[in-house]
Amino acid sequence: MLSEDDMPKQWYNVVADMVNKPLPPLHPKTKKPVTLEDMTPIFARELVRQEMTTERWIDIPDEVRNLYRIYRPTPLVRASGLEKALDTPAKIYFKNESVSPVGSHKLNSAIPQAYFNKIEGVKHITTETGAGQWGSAMSIACKHFGLDLKVYMVRVSYEQKPYRKSVMQTYGAQVFASPSDTTEIGRIMRQQFPGTAGSLGMAISEAVEEALKDDDTRYTLGSVLNHVMLHQTIIGLEAEKQLEMTGDYPDVIIACFGGGSNFGGITLPFLRHKLTGGKDIRLIAAEPASCPKLTRGEFRYDFGDTEGYTPLLPMYTLGHDFEPASIHAGGLRYHGAGSIVSQLLKDGYVEARDVLQTDTFKAGILFAQSEGIIPAPESTHAIAVAIQEALKAKEEGKEKVILFNLSGHGLIDMMAYDKYLSGNLENYEVPQSTIAKSIEKIEGLQPEK
Repeated sequence: MLSEDDMPKQWYNVVADMVNKPLPPLHPKTKKPVTLEDMTPIFARELVRQEMTTERWIDIPDEVRNLYRIYRPTPLVRASGLEKALDTPAKIYFKNESVSPVGSHKLNSAIPQAYFNKIEGVKHITTETGAGQWGSAMSIACKHFGLDLKVYMVRVSYEQKPYRKSVMQTYGAQVFASPSDTTEIGRIMRQQFPGTAGSLGMAISEAVEEALKDDDTRYTLGSVLNHVMLHQTIIGLEAEKQLEMTGDYPDVIIACFGGGSNFGGITLPFLRHKLTGGKDIRLIAAEPASCPKLTRGEFRYDFGDTEGYTPLLPMYTLGHDFEPASIHAGGLRYHGAGSIVSQLLKDGYVEARDVLQTDTFKAGILFAQSEGIIPAPESTHAIAVAIQEALKAKEEGKEKVILFNLSGHGLIDMMAYDKYLSGNLENYEVPQSTIAKSIEKIEGLQPEK
């Protein structure tokens, strides 16, 4: 058991050790690499610096660590009940990020993002949220530092998860279903796509539009970008110390994948052992079959949002106007992957696997019955792949150490479990023609081969 004194004092930046660094983001108009000055109208200056740095270790401010202490270090748990249910020789561990005040890992980046905006004199924050975990995290983080917050929540999740909206409002945030009537791009999207379920790309466009209107307002993002991955590495750094106490080292690490925040958070600290020491380890990103950017997307420069306000990012993408099916894992309904994970996948350091929605809930219920925790729909993707790996170890008669990230609990997602238990939950698989049509529309430059 780690104590507060064992909590990491620095975040780890994997870019310092990557063989091939991520390609630079490009300005949406000039198509030239963005500068710090290009980004500071949208993000806090220190966050932009972290986005661009190649320093290996970044100090965690004392003010941030003091708030981390509320819930960190988070537990590393041996999933002995799940091992027994699977009758596997594998050892299964999970890092339990669901114990944070907002029930997910998202607070790990929300706290420093709010802090760095506060000390730069920012008064107002805008952001988007898919399933509501990031919006909830930013809501309480902004309240801690006296900042106002507007959250654009993807419409389908706004309707599927009303209590997520209530959580954000309880913490003091304003919440709008996206696309909304409060922004110009929201009104345009509603006209162009009547009855749309929305997407993270649309919600990002609305939030960025709001941020650009006012010098005292900045935008925050809960995944995808390098500085978000940086903050989340506290997960893997803690897990590394905790596993040392058990005498085990993971053969495979698994996390669900939307834009890359919790996947990068738990895997990148361990990846440094492979990059710098040749350690043999597998890293698997588990994504929904309905939004398969890693398994079926293309490595291209693409916008991070639907309208094209953001820089062009080098990413595996399904196209910035791709609208995923209305699955209940709302946090994974994003068209692209962060540039760090995209480069690592391209270079063969990361694997990806897609999972059907009903298979994820089957895994989530087995986990709940064997471990007592009802997982978030996003986290069930990681559990499903962990089960696959454990059963493979059983077939091969091999011992294996499996680590996965339980990124959040599902106690506000019971509508989805109700649908699964009643047999009314659907699977969605994307036709290749739909993906091809969406990628054809991408504006921007082809990355270097």
